[in-house]
Amino acid sequence: MTTQYTQGPWSLADLFPSHDSPETKETFAQLERMTTEIENYRPQLSDNIPFTTFIDIIHKLEKATELGVKLGAYSYLLFSSNTQDQVGQTFIGKVDQFIAQMQNRVLFFDLWWKDLNDDIASRLMENVGDYRYWLEAMRLFKPHTLTEPEEKIINIKDVTGAKAIVNLYDAITNRYVFKLTVDGEEKELTRDGLAIYVRHHDPAVREAVYKELYRVFGNDGMILGQMYQALVRDWHNEQIDLRHFAQPISARNLSNDVHDAAVDTLLNVCEQNVSLFQRYFNLKAQWLGIPRLRRYDIYAPVAKSDKTYAYSTAVDMVFEAFNGFNPIMKRLAKRVLDDNHLDSEIRHGKQSGAYCYAVTPQMTPWVLVNYQGRADDVAALAHELGHAIHAMMAEKHTVFTFHSPLPMAETASTFSEMLLVDRFLAQESDEAVRRDILFRQMDDAYATIIRQAYFAIFERQAHEMVGKDASVDELSAAYMENLKNQFGEAVELSDEFKWEWISIPHIYRTPFYVYAYTFGQLLVLSLYRQYKSEGEAFKPRYLKILEAGGSAAPVKILADAGIDINKAEFWQGGFDVLEDMLKDLEAIPITH
Repeated sequence: MTTQYTQGPWSLADLFPSHDSPETKETFAQLERMTTEIENYRPQLSDNIPFTTFIDIIHKLEKATELGVKLGAYSYLLFSSNTQDQVGQTFIGKVDQFIAQMQNRVLFFDLWWKDLNDDIASRLMENVGDYRYWLEAMRLFKPHTLTEPEEKIINIKDVTGAKAIVNLYDAITNRYVFKLTVDGEEKELTRDGLAIYVRHHDPAVREAVYKELYRVFGNDGMILGQMYQALVRDWHNEQIDLRHFAQPISARNLSNDVHDAAVDTLLNVCEQNVSLFQRYFNLKAQWLGIPRLRRYDIYAPVAKSDKTYAYSTAVDMVFEAFNGFNPIMKRLAKRVLDDNHLDSEIRHGKQSGAYCYAVTPQMTPWVLVNYQGRADDVAALAHELGHAIHAMMAEKHTVFTFHSPLPMAETASTFSEMLLVDRFLAQESDEAVRRDILFRQMDDAYATIIRQAYFAIFERQAHEMVGKDASVDELSAAYMENLKNQFGEAVELSDEFKWEWISIPHIYRTPFYVYAYTFGQLLVLSLYRQYKSEGEAFKPRYLKILEAGGSAAPVKILADAGIDINKAEFWQGGFDVLEDMLKDLEAIPITH
């Protein structure tokens, strides 16, 4: 019998019964005890440390890390469920403080390992198995590592500094209520509820959506802008002044184990291909019967289609798309829902957007979406379940090596979306809906590739400007110039978009995260082209990429699949796929 899935909140019981349960309190106590055990190894750290002692320390660190990760995951998932709840707000602060203290107490191992002679380190890594890449990656930071007291100060400072500011940003922006009048009815909406209407068929509604979105954010523009300035200064103080990275983005690149040059190449290729999307926007204006797109019209449907999908139908569609590629994908995605690890309903206070949180290799990931029945929501469900599949495919690895590196993090999620689109096109008989799906593929490619690349380009500029004491207004002006470079003459901009940058959570939470979306989408376009040309022969190679998790550097994982991320030609190949898609759209006779 087929399971009928219904919308609802997730259960966090597989982590802890509650924030103050005996199990939660015991985990705090157990992590305290394990930290003490690890501290007792400190006198044994030397150039002559026996391998058996070395591996014992790693095993204890692994167990302590799993306990800490569970506490951290529970506190974040609880907070995400209702960012306005004081219990969740208080508990996440408590956990952040506690974890920072425990990390400081075991920091000596990290520092000893980074400082160890290369020959001795190589000897110790000979037989460590899956821990090897984790140990190798740690040593990459040797030139940027400070003394133990300094590292401890940074860990403690972050709890009441950068992390606290990010939590405040989330709490402030997730309490926003947006008002929109549609068909004579005034609605009060969350940000996700408002986002439905950016694809509304009525241009007046689309305009009202963006004006309301940036009216609300703009009301707090100076406050949110100052929060961003503080985070940027904090990043500069640590990563440039203390750790001596060449550029602010270099710190993220090293944590991703991707060279600065490769990221520069990626962003340069995006800038060189921006005219492709300007051409697309000109085509879309013709379909909409207007001389020029407004920024309000970027995601406008080319055909009036308000088709929605019941949640159970959406789940079935995603499962069918996954099963058509490989039954293991359906089985793993189904595990998320069957374990009640998916929060799909809309509620005030719940974090906007969508994400997947993979906790430990043995645990089913948790997925948050805000499902409202649109085709976009079906795609978001496929996307986040793709993340979960990626983590579960890598569950044979350790807690240190099962998470995919950031540049690879969007691989399974974006590939899963493309499988869903194929399923949509194969089964949808309504030509208007089919045409809308084809246009939506280009809309989504813009949103995931060019838009995110230009966010990263803005971040690079903003970090430089804040270092020169730029004001919030000056940052807003720079962002408007960034938009003008993206759109050229193809899209008309209005003044309220100067506040768009303060509404982008990633640039607050994880500086320079955004290029991972660009990386992932262009990578997947290349992989998907291989899948279409090779069929069954491609599937083992793709699954091997997912199974690798974070057990090797991205460049190595992809090199094994025949991909060289250092070459502009590779990234250009993704744009060549988009060029073909655009030509297909240009060949369709325009009708109104």
